[in-house]
Amino acid sequence: MVPGSHNNSWLHRFAIFTALATLFLIGMGGLVTSREVGMAVPDWPTTYGYNMFLVPFDRWIGVSGVFEEHFHRLVATFVGLLTTILMVWLWLKERRKWVCYLGVSAFLLVCLQGLLGGLRVTEINQNLGLVHGTLAQLFLVLICGIVLVTSGWWNRVKASESDRVGFMALKGALVAVICLVFVQLLLGATMRHQHAGLAVWDFPLAHGQVWPAMNEDAVAGYNEKRVKTVAVADIAPWHVGLHMVHRLGAVATLALVIAFAVKARRQLGQAHGFTKMGFVLLAMILAQAGMGVWTVWSNKAADVATGHVVLGAACLALASMLLLAAKRCAFVAESANAAERLAKRSDDEAIDPGQTAAVAV
Repeated sequence: MVPGSHNNSWLHRFAIFTALATLFLIGMGGLVTSREVGMAVPDWPTTYGYNMFLVPFDRWIGVSGVFEEHFHRLVATFVGLLTTILMVWLWLKERRKWVCYLGVSAFLLVCLQGLLGGLRVTEINQNLGLVHGTLAQLFLVLICGIVLVTSGWWNRVKASESDRVGFMALKGALVAVICLVFVQLLLGATMRHQHAGLAVWDFPLAHGQVWPAMNEDAVAGYNEKRVKTVAVADIAPWHVGLHMVHRLGAVATLALVIAFAVKARRQLGQAHGFTKMGFVLLAMILAQAGMGVWTVWSNKAADVATGHVVLGAACLALASMLLLAAKRCAFVAESANAAERLAKRSDDEAIDPGQTAAVAV
């Protein structure tokens, strides 16, 4: 057990529920963006002049666009309530102050999220929508961190010296994976919040080429083809470039996660739980790549694009939890080794000098 802490299983379960609710909220936000209905309700914090919780059902139930946006607001309020309860519960029951501060950080972040979501509507600012979506990913990571540190595993985990060496070797790879996944999510969010549809709509080629032309004449031709299929805003050369960078980032992410999973197996062994979770992450990244391809082939269908967003958030959360777990295991192993060295030195100092000389003779 960690000094000054205790395991509260119900607190841990509540944190899990909050994390799942947050993931669902990210999905609802993704659906709102995918269906281009972020401004279906033009006022905030009211909904068409009504108190958000007192809107007549016939004004939003079954009303395309309004339903998604209003339900997104209701779910966001629910997640805010869960986060508030989680913060208070941590302060009442959790003895580790740093964990309590995590709860406060989550509360402040969810308040900022709500404010940004409202300002995105009132200011009609797509950039605020981008920031809003990005912070949602960080909020999920924070809540998942609370899930891990309030678990029974956090207190009872044990690790050997060989494990410590392995985990230390894996931390750098995990940091790289997290950074790359986050950049991928940021690139995807940037493309989605341009509300310009797909800049490249074929795969594995791009406009019939390995790397598409991005001069003004070529892009004008792309836009002409797009007008014939769907009425969306014109794309610019940088939209095409951003899309291709996102594709390259997906390949790099997949390669890096494969390398991480292989390294975990080599360092810790195939049967180790951490290795198994590394391969779970690999499976999720493979599925995420498949969802990305499906998004292109489906012409950015709302449900497919939303699934792509949700799975990406889950990948970031799992990678972050693996990094936190690796740091915890390395710390536990180092603490155990330090305690052993201290005990051995104390035993050596306790031996009588005369007895030591006699033994030597």
